[in-house]
Amino acid sequence: MRVSRFLSKTLRQDPGEAETASHRLMLRAGMMMQMGAGIYSYLPLALRSIKKIEAIIREEIDAAGGQEVLMPALQPIEAWQQSGRDVAFGDNMFHVFDRRKREMVIAPTHEEAITLIATANVESYRDLPLLLYQIQTKFRDEPRPRAGLLRGREFTMKDAYSFDTDQEALDVTYQRMRIAYRNIFRRCGLPTLEVEADSGAIGGKDSHEFIMPAESGEDTVLVCPTGDYAANAERATSVIPPAPESAPQEMTLVDTPGAKTIADLVDSMGITEAQTLKAVFYAADKEVVLVTIRGDIEVNEVKLKNLLEVRELRLATPEESVAAGLTPGSTSPIGLTGIKRVGDKSIQQGNNFVAGANQADEHYKNVNYPRDFEVDTIAEIGTSKAGDGCPNCGAALDEVRGIEVGHVFKLGTFFTRTFGGDYLDDAGKLNPMVMGCYGIGVTRVLAAAIEQNHDDKGILYPAPIAPFQVHLVALNADKEEVSTAADATYAQLLELGYDVLYDDRLGESAGVKFNDVDLLGLPVRVVISPRNIKNGVVEVKRRRDDESAQVAAADLPATLAAALAQDEL
Repeated sequence: MRVSRFLSKTLRQDPGEAETASHRLMLRAGMMMQMGAGIYSYLPLALRSIKKIEAIIREEIDAAGGQEVLMPALQPIEAWQQSGRDVAFGDNMFHVFDRRKREMVIAPTHEEAITLIATANVESYRDLPLLLYQIQTKFRDEPRPRAGLLRGREFTMKDAYSFDTDQEALDVTYQRMRIAYRNIFRRCGLPTLEVEADSGAIGGKDSHEFIMPAESGEDTVLVCPTGDYAANAERATSVIPPAPESAPQEMTLVDTPGAKTIADLVDSMGITEAQTLKAVFYAADKEVVLVTIRGDIEVNEVKLKNLLEVRELRLATPEESVAAGLTPGSTSPIGLTGIKRVGDKSIQQGNNFVAGANQADEHYKNVNYPRDFEVDTIAEIGTSKAGDGCPNCGAALDEVRGIEVGHVFKLGTFFTRTFGGDYLDDAGKLNPMVMGCYGIGVTRVLAAAIEQNHDDKGILYPAPIAPFQVHLVALNADKEEVSTAADATYAQLLELGYDVLYDDRLGESAGVKFNDVDLLGLPVRVVISPRNIKNGVVEVKRRRDDESAQVAAADLPATLAAALAQDEL
């Protein structure tokens, strides 16, 4: 493609609305144009990369046994009401009405639709296993669209769904898909972390995310330096630091005027946070729940929500807390009844704690579990953090920021039971098909790749997903010998099968052209100039390298092949 005929135009200045590197660079490079909050048009540069990502995905999912389908984005709401997910997705789902005032939704995901397809086409165990996928636009009404393609309201996603006879068969499919995902990201030239994860609103049992490390990422991952463990912070478990322990003492009431927080107790009593018990009040589907946890640990609300199996979880208001008989600033489960009490496992590690006395300005010291209080449920609901011990080997966990680009999970039989997705086994008995779900955010992969691969000059594309492999630059293109040599090189590279962006613009300075080269970030730059022609060479430079090389024209194909191969993982 000749730049003189190319739709996209670069910008010299950073757009004011851009929050992240990928958002800023994609707008500056002319890759996309915003039409509304979280809604973008993809221009040729972006679309070429997206198509390359899609091609890699198709090849790997097809190799794993997938069959491609295409399901409607516009769907009757009745299917969502049947599954109950019209409520679960809440305001994140777009609702519309047709001319007959029938309510429709614009699908944020496609479990309902794919289950109906499988139900209509699977009769017996002979039709299984079945793996179906699509690459399609999704719509989610994000409350705060931000960061360009990282969190938009309209985006492209690959979603695949498997149907198996039982859990053991699903395990086989699930592992096959995990391998396919590893291959996809490797072939895209993108290092990722495969981590244990929470399944979220879609539900499911086992779950893994594929996280692309990037400082701007919204996800926090805890990783064992030995490679023994990796998990999203929402899911991670760990060995917490020990609390001071001594011989159990008699529980004693003490005056603590004005001490309403853990920090207040630490200051006034000369203790550490690990020597306190913290009370946190939650409204769980409108029921107030008291959570007790060691003072140096934060509640992991994802773990708590999963434990309670509720739809909605939030901090209780002061009014709700008081109405439930709690004393903000001095609450503990000591002597409390008539309220659901949940304890974190940390209350079992340490002793002689300071805890609330359930009356203003009073606390107990030397509180021990289970001697002095009871809870209804005890579980690990604390937030793991960097420095905690790996649950497998005990090594200190590291914290990594990243962007989720893929998610695989075992759905089980919820949807097939809901929609009558049964099959006849070899004994003639009806059983529900067992499902798995596998998603990749295609447009998010592109944005995340730029977040992971850029410098202060522009993008640093991995070769497999770059919109073009080679940026051919003609300096002094108005000179006949330059335009003739550059045109010949362009034709040669196209004939060899390379994707080439040819900067043939007349009147633009070398500085402007080289700035665009760095901004667009294509893997290899090839320069044709009067000096190079005189010396019988072309100049070749990888975008990631500091120095260029002078190469004989006859050696250019081999040099390009070697340069592009360096981006392969």
